[in-house]
Amino acid sequence: HQVLGHSRRDYSAEAEALGAHFHTTIDDFCEEHPDVVILCSSILSTEIVLNSLPLQRLRRSTLFVDVLSVKQFPKALLLKNLPENFDVVCTHPMFGPESGRGSWEGLTFMYEKVRVHGQRRYGRAVMSSQERVDAFLGIWEKEGCSMIEMSCEEHDRLAASSQFITHTVGRVLASMDLKSTSIDTKGYQSLLNLKANTEKDSFELYYGLFMYNQNATEELNKLEQAFDTVKKELFERLHELVREELFHGNAPTNKDSSKPQGMLPEIGTHPLPDANIETNKK
Repeated sequence: HQVLGHSRRDYSAEAEALGAHFHTTIDDFCEEHPDVVILCSSILSTEIVLNSLPLQRLRRSTLFVDVLSVKQFPKALLLKNLPENFDVVCTHPMFGPESGRGSWEGLTFMYEKVRVHGQRRYGRAVMSSQERVDAFLGIWEKEGCSMIEMSCEEHDRLAASSQFITHTVGRVLASMDLKSTSIDTKGYQSLLNLKANTEKDSFELYYGLFMYNQNATEELNKLEQAFDTVKKELFERLHELVREELFHGNAPTNKDSSKPQGMLPEIGTHPLPDANIETNKK
């Protein structure tokens, strides 16, 4: 198959190195009558990109595919804006440049055949709509991807509690400015890797995962509540008497002058957190 490309920037040299052909204008791209058009835009710019396409220059049987990290939004957008004759497949390759570097073997590729016109053929088309969709998905399958057919709605429900939470925790860790130490545990190294991978993605992507997945707010609230629950459990176990006995044996008072210098500060020297904190004020 022949690969064509178009972007706002000129990627002619990169395309030539890959054996593809780059078009500097979207009109020239569409007049090539590609069988499949893959939208590779950011979540936030997808609607603008789609509305900028001269759809009248494409074949009536064109297959449109998106690869966004959210799925209900592009599904509704494509069904609303594309002509009824166009086929639509929504996909999400569950990997990126880092995790997919070198091989796609075993990496997950999610898809939904949103609108496929079965055995319909237009003009001199070699393949039917269904055969063309199968051929496109077969490219990923031949590369070793684990093919998962799933509705866009189910994808967004699962992604909110996996992908979005992963990005959220990674950004929280990044805001803490965590650093590697000479005594890192494997667990801590995993956290540093998560932080590093998250920082490679733009905030625009993270915002898109939040804004265009209606399940994200619920998961964010659940994460906040879970943190408050753990914090509350810690504070409820924090009693003055227990800590005095733990550190000093005889539970000395603040006025005990027999305690050697340089030991831990007396309990009560600094105020302790209130054990009766509210976990959710909403």
